[in-house]
Formats: sequence, C-alpha cells, structure tokens
Amino acid sequence: MFEYQAPANLLENRVILVTGAGDGIGRAAALTYARHGATVILLGRTTEKLEKVYDEIESAGYPQPAIIPFNLEGAAPHDYDAIADTIAQEFGRLDGLLHNAGLLGRLGPLFQYDPDTWQQVMQVNVNAEFMLTKVLLPLLREAPEASVVFTSSSVGSKGRAHWGAYSVSKFATEGLMQVLADEEDGLSQVRSNAINPGATRTAMRAKAYPGEDPNTLPAAEDIMPVYLYLMGSDSREVNGQVLKAQ
Repeated sequence: MFEYQAPANLLENRVILVTGAGDGIGRAAALTYARHGATVILLGRTTEKLEKVYDEIESAGYPQPAIIPFNLEGAAPHDYDAIADTIAQEFGRLDGLLHNAGLLGRLGPLFQYDPDTWQQVMQVNVNAEFMLTKVLLPLLREAPEASVVFTSSSVGSKGRAHWGAYSVSKFATEGLMQVLADEEDGLSQVRSNAINPGATRTAMRAKAYPGEDPNTLPAAEDIMPVYLYLMGSDSREVNGQVLKAQ
C-alpha cells in the first residue's frame, strides 16, 4: 500500500471537486478530503447518492460540502460552462480536481465490441474529463497551488485482451494527463498526475470479476493515502506521473 501519513489539516481551506462522488472510491475520497479540512464539491449522476455523502460529511462536522448533479454521458459543452460559472461564483477558485467517475463498458474481444458502448465509455472516461478540465483550468490557475488527479488502471499502461474501450480509455486518460502536465509546467502552479487504484472492493471491480471474493480486496478507504498525497502540498513537485495506490 502507498505509504503516506497526511497531516490532519493537509487540505484546510482548499476547494476540491470530486467526480463520481456518490459511491466507491469517489465517496471515500470525498469523505477523506473533507476530514482533512477541504470543502468538497460532490459531482455525480445520482442525486440521492450525493445527498447521502453530503449528510455523512455534515454529520461528521467537516466543512460544508456542495452538490452538483451532473450526467457526464449526456452533457453538452454549455453544461460544463455552467459548472465553471457556479464554482467561480461560489468559491472564486478551485484547488483540486479528482477525475474519478468512469464506466467499465463490457468485456470482450474488439471484433465483437458494440459501437454504442464504445462511444459511451469514451464519452465518460475521456471526453468528459477533457471538457471538465478545460473549463475548470482558469479556476485552478487562480489557486496558490492546484492539483488535477486522473484515474488510470493497470490496463491503461499495458493493453490486455478483452478489456476493450475501458483499456483504451485509460491509455487516453494517461495521455491527457501527460499533455496537461507538460503544458502547465512552468506556465502555472497547476500540476497533473494519475492514480492506478489497483484491485479495490468496488461495484466496478465486482462487475469485471463476478467470481471474485470482494472480501479479499482492500476497501476504497484503504487506498486513500495516495489520494491525499497528490492533493496536498507534499506533492507540489510531482507532475506528469502515475502513482500506484497499492
């Protein structure tokens, strides 16, 4: 497991947007960031799930979060602009952006892959990340130091048979991260990196490996040290890298 002991006030006074914040790793990250002092903006498709995370944060006495219900699959460019406008009006800047939302699609050989599913996975896993990063970059540049964290996978650095659009989308995610990191290096204080969570007890993992015993895997909360590290000041010199959570 990634070894890092985060100070209790690591993210104090920071504003961090987490996509896919309703469950799994996104929920764990949102709660962890809030526990370390951040004001967390919860973005996701299902309002009910976001409200549960909101209530968990509030009941724990952490900084009051915000909710942005948002469907990454069906959003148009002006919808992303509206997110940026809302954050600008409410907070004036953005200190962190965790791209956690993603779709698995289906597993199977490429010659049998459904084109509509391919487009769906690419839209959520790549195109939405680009659009959201693009509109939020001016707000990230307003922060004293800002961190953009993408979510990759072991199949995003070495292709694996039958992982189809998901694997290809993670290659694209790593490429997007590297291009952004190189462009902002020396231009702004915005740094960009990616995390490979590894095998984690999530709904997506269960869908990919239905015969696996989930109790043999670490919970999302167990892999949070690397998520804290990349969002805080201790990683201010780290840029363009893929870090393994396990």
